[in-house]
Amino acid sequence: MLDELLTALPKSALKTISFKRGETLFRQGQQTHGFFRVVSGSVVLQRVTETGDMLVIHRAAEGAYFAEASIFSAVYHCDAVCLSDSTVVCYDRGITLDLMRAGPDFSMQFSQHLATQVQQYRAHSEILAIRSAKHRVLAAVQAGYLTGTVTELAGRINLTHEACYRALSDLCGDGMLHRTSRGKYTMSERTNDP
Repeated sequence: MLDELLTALPKSALKTISFKRGETLFRQGQQTHGFFRVVSGSVVLQRVTETGDMLVIHRAAEGAYFAEASIFSAVYHCDAVCLSDSTVVCYDRGITLDLMRAGPDFSMQFSQHLATQVQQYRAHSEILAIRSAKHRVLAAVQAGYLTGTVTELAGRINLTHEACYRALSDLCGDGMLHRTSRGKYTMSERTNDP
């Protein structure tokens, strides 16, 4: 939906940038330039808590948008770090805001996109609220979170990678998951039955 909407932006509003693994697109507190879409690679949005822990806010894979809320903020509220060599498109903040002011259609569709994101973030918060590591991992796998490495999954659901591996092993032992290859799991038929 957002892809079609953004065709209304002029070419001058788009900037394609490539980054190496580990490079930072932006840091918390930096002035916002716009929001992004991952063309290739993957980017993680993260913040260091007051206790020094790294909190993963969002993982954007190929085709995903991120930092859309920064259009309405003067500064970024987290760091964006490339998990692999990545190419992203930056959509200019000022031009996007001008287009929103110019007509209700663009504004309404962009708002609908943001509302969908809020629903996804609420679902993510529900997964993070699950106290049992085993049940949290199962809910995350059911939600389609295991698209990268197990370590990335662990960070996304705020578990150590050791706890995540143990939970995956336990879920396989319980017959809830099936390990297809190293770091790859599928739901078992038993789990999918009503």
